[in-house]
Amino acid sequence: MSIPPKPRILVADDQRLVADMLVMILQLHGYETMAVYGGRLAVEKARQWRPGLFLSDVSMPEVDGIQAAIEIHAMLPECGILLFSGDPSCVDLVQEARLRGHSFEFLEKPIPSTALLKRIRRLRAA
Repeated sequence: MSIPPKPRILVADDQRLVADMLVMILQLHGYETMAVYGGRLAVEKARQWRPGLFLSDVSMPEVDGIQAAIEIHAMLPECGILLFSGDPSCVDLVQEARLRGHSFEFLEKPIPSTALLKRIRRLRAA
């Protein structure tokens, strides 16, 4: 009998400390995780690693989390998307993406780990 693979979560945030902390929390709860520190890197890593969930900050230089999410979802339609931000104006950006047909989940920073884990379980069950 083989052991089922751990669910893969790709974490993107240009603040390395935030990305690395999220990876540690998720690994402690049984997820296979990887951190990248920008949107362009997220798209490249998703192409290779094929995560089941993409967890990303919205505000990042070069390629923001929304654009990365759009590209990843186009490449991996089964990949869940959960975006987060501490910038209140990002809520409007996520709403605009939803109006354009992108169904991304959103959490505001700071994110309590219990709320994050609950949202991830819900996304994976959908």
